[in-house]
Amino acid sequence: MRQPFSVDELRAGRMRLLRLVGVVLVLLVLAVTTYRYSESRAMQLARVEAGHRLELFAAAVDGVIRRLEHVPSTVELNPDVRALLVAPEVVTRMRVNAYLEVMSRQVGAIAIFVLDHDGVVVAASNWNDVTSFMGLDLSYRTYFRWAYAGLTGRHFAVGTAQGEPGYYVSRPVRDSEGVVVGVTVVKIGLGDIDLALGALSEPALVADSNGVVIMSPREDWRYTALEPMRPSLQADIERSRLYDNRPIRPFPVAVPFRNWSADATVSLPVPALHPPRGRTQMVRHQMVSRPLERVGWWLVLFSDLSAVHRQALAHAALAVTMGGLLLMLSLYLAQRRRIVRQKLENQAMLEQANLELEETVQRRTQDLSTTNARLREEIVERRNAERTLRAAQDELVQAAKLAVLGQLATGITHELTQPLGAIRTLSGNAAEFLRRGSVETTAKNLSIISRLADQMGAIISPLRTFARKSPAVPARVDVAHAVANALLLLDQKLQRNAIELDNRVAAETAIAWCDPIRLEQVLVNLIGNAADAMASQAGERRLVLSTHTDDAGRLLLCVTDNGPGLAPEVLARVFEPFFTTKPVGEGLGLGLPISRDIVREFGGELSASNAPGGGACFCITLPVPHLETPT
Repeated sequence: MRQPFSVDELRAGRMRLLRLVGVVLVLLVLAVTTYRYSESRAMQLARVEAGHRLELFAAAVDGVIRRLEHVPSTVELNPDVRALLVAPEVVTRMRVNAYLEVMSRQVGAIAIFVLDHDGVVVAASNWNDVTSFMGLDLSYRTYFRWAYAGLTGRHFAVGTAQGEPGYYVSRPVRDSEGVVVGVTVVKIGLGDIDLALGALSEPALVADSNGVVIMSPREDWRYTALEPMRPSLQADIERSRLYDNRPIRPFPVAVPFRNWSADATVSLPVPALHPPRGRTQMVRHQMVSRPLERVGWWLVLFSDLSAVHRQALAHAALAVTMGGLLLMLSLYLAQRRRIVRQKLENQAMLEQANLELEETVQRRTQDLSTTNARLREEIVERRNAERTLRAAQDELVQAAKLAVLGQLATGITHELTQPLGAIRTLSGNAAEFLRRGSVETTAKNLSIISRLADQMGAIISPLRTFARKSPAVPARVDVAHAVANALLLLDQKLQRNAIELDNRVAAETAIAWCDPIRLEQVLVNLIGNAADAMASQAGERRLVLSTHTDDAGRLLLCVTDNGPGLAPEVLARVFEPFFTTKPVGEGLGLGLPISRDIVREFGGELSASNAPGGGACFCITLPVPHLETPT
C-alpha cells in the first residue's frame, strides 16, 4: 500500500509546479513582446514605403495638372476669343473653334471651350464631334461660377455630355474695361493618373475635397463617400451635377482619412481566397493618407497587414524557441552548481564536527558566562519591547487623528466643488462683460459670486462630523428660488451631459420652513448625482423636479431621473457613509449621508426609491411654516 505524501514532498511538488507556471508565463510574455515589437517595426517600415509611393504618385498628379493648367490663361489672350464674347459672329466662332481644336490636340486635353456670360458654350475644341459641347448651358457648373466671379476655378467633375470624368480649370475673360464677359475652360483627362494609381500594387483611392472617391482600381469604391455628407453639400452637388447625378453610396467601412495617425488601421472587405467562393472576408490593412494640396484631393493607400502578422508570429515563435533553450541551459547550470555546492557543504559539515568536538570542553567552562549574557539580553529585549509597544500606541492615536481630519477634508472638498466651479465660470463671464462695457451684467455676476462665497462659508459649518452638528437657522423659504440657485450652479454640467430639464417647481407655490443655503446644498448634491448617473446613458436624458404635499401636510420636493435606477443592494446602503458606486477617485460616499443629516436638522427627511417609469427618485420631506410663524 502506497504511503501518503509527506509535507516536504507536497511542498517540493508545489514548488516545481510554481516554477513550471513561471517558465510558461515568461515564455508567454516573451512571445507577446516579440510579436508586438516585430509588428510595430514592420508596420513602421511599411508606412515609410507607402509614403514614398504616395510621394511619387503626388508628383505624377502635379505634373499632369501643371502641364495643362495654363491653357485657360493662354486662350484668354487670343483676341478672337475676346471678340467672340463681345460681338458674336459666325466667322469669329469658326476661327476660335479651329484655334481651340488645334490647341487641344497639341496639349492633349480632353476639351477646351469658351462660355459666354450666360454660361452657354459658344466655342469648343470638339465643335465637330457628335458629343460636342457647343450650345450647352453650363451655368450650373461650379467652375463657371468661380471664373465669372473673377477667380480661377479648379475642381473634379463628371462631364454631362460624354459622361467622362476630368479635372476642370477655368479663367475669366475680360473686355478692354476689365469687365468679365466670359469664361475659358480646359478639361484635363485623368487616364494617366488612373494608371499611376493602379500601379501602386495596393488597394488605393483618390477622394476629392467633398470626401467622395473619384478614382480607384476597385470599381465598387468609386463614387462612394468616405464620411457622412451634410445636406447643404448634397444640395450643392445635385445643383452643380458634380458627379452627373451618379448615386453617392457610403464607403464600405469608416475611414478617418482627414485625421489619420501613424498607427491607423482599418478592416477592408476582400474576396475570400478559399471556398466558399464569392464570399468576402475582413482583412486588416494599414491606412496611409496624403493630401494633394494643389488639386484639393486626398490620396489613401491601404497596405495588407497579413504578411506583417505572419512575420510577427514567426518572430514570436523563434523568440519562444530561443528563450526555451536559454531556460534549459540555465536550469542545467543551476543543477550543476547545486551538486557542487552540496559537496562543499558536506565537507564543511565534517570539518565543523571536528571543531565542535575540540571545543566541547571550552564550551562547558563558559556555560555560566553564557547564561548571564543571555539573561542580560532578555532584559534588553523586554525593555525594547516595552518601548515598541508605547510607540505603536502613539502611532494608533496619531492615525485616529489623521482619519478624522481626512474625513473632514474630503467632506468639505466634496461639497465645495460645485460652488467653486460656478465662481470660476461667473468670474470669467464678469471679466468678459466688463471688457464689453456691460457694467450691469458684471454687477449681477459679482453679486452671485458674493452669494456663492457666503454659501461656501455656510457649507463648512455643518460638515464638522456626523455626530457633532451645528443647528440650522430655519426661515420661510420659496423652494422655487432654492431650486433655481442649485440649477444655476449645475447649468454647465447639465448642458454638457445633454440633460433635458423639466422644472415643475413654480415660484411662490411651494413654501418650506428650513435653512435656504443648506437646502440648496442638498439640491446641488442630488441633481449632480442624477447628472452623473445619466452621463454614460445613451438616448434621452431627462431630469424632473416636482413638489407635492403628503397626508400630513408636509412638502415633498422630488428629484427624478430616467437613469439606470438603484439596485436593491445599492438602495439598502445608499445613505451609508463612504459607500459609493462611482469609480475610485470620483466619489467619497459622503454626499448623501451629509445631505440626509442636513435635512433632518431642520425637521425633514431624505428618502430614495426607484421611479415607476425607470430611474431613481430622491424625495426631500420639508416642514411647512405654521400660520403663527413670522415671515
